[in-house]
Amino acid sequence: MNMEVDTVTRKPRILLAASGSVASIKFSNLCHCFSEWAEVKAVASKSSLNFVDKPSLPQNVTLYTDEDEWSSWNKIGDPVLHIELRRWADVMIIAPLSVNTLAKIAGGLCDNLLTCIVRAWDYSKPLFVAPAMNTLMWNNPFTERHLVLLDELGITLIPPIKKKLACGDYGNGAMAEPSLIYSTVRLFWESQARKQRDGTS
Repeated sequence: MNMEVDTVTRKPRILLAASGSVASIKFSNLCHCFSEWAEVKAVASKSSLNFVDKPSLPQNVTLYTDEDEWSSWNKIGDPVLHIELRRWADVMIIAPLSVNTLAKIAGGLCDNLLTCIVRAWDYSKPLFVAPAMNTLMWNNPFTERHLVLLDELGITLIPPIKKKLACGDYGNGAMAEPSLIYSTVRLFWESQARKQRDGTS
């Protein structure tokens, strides 16, 4: 993965995205984890807004929703939000990645701000996903097929964990803890930055 970024004079630019899973209740926590280290912008799908605690987001993190996509666009030549966010970001992280958004990405669909960013993504830059879903959804054959397609795109999986789920079932499918997502991405970033400084790939 080619990460041509000036890692010395500025902070990494992290685009965090939440899709429609109950695990979106942890999205504010995730934003706080990253905002102490990086510049952060956030995207929330319409269904994730049922769970995202907007007042508790860090003050320096702007949250974009589907309503923002075309609100400032009036004519050809005006900025298009999903393209501007893709250009701005060094790294994108979708956490939680719902089963529905997983299926959309695997099928190439782009019917909201989040999936438009993914469809327009420059895959020379890292994109991480942290799924969250019911155990039987996670074990469904479609999920495996969709994850293979994401892997072929170069998207990095941060696997779910076993615990008692919001629905009351116990099993695999809970989103990885925000601290683990943060440490995974930061270790990756610092490893790539070190290789870039040393002139290795």
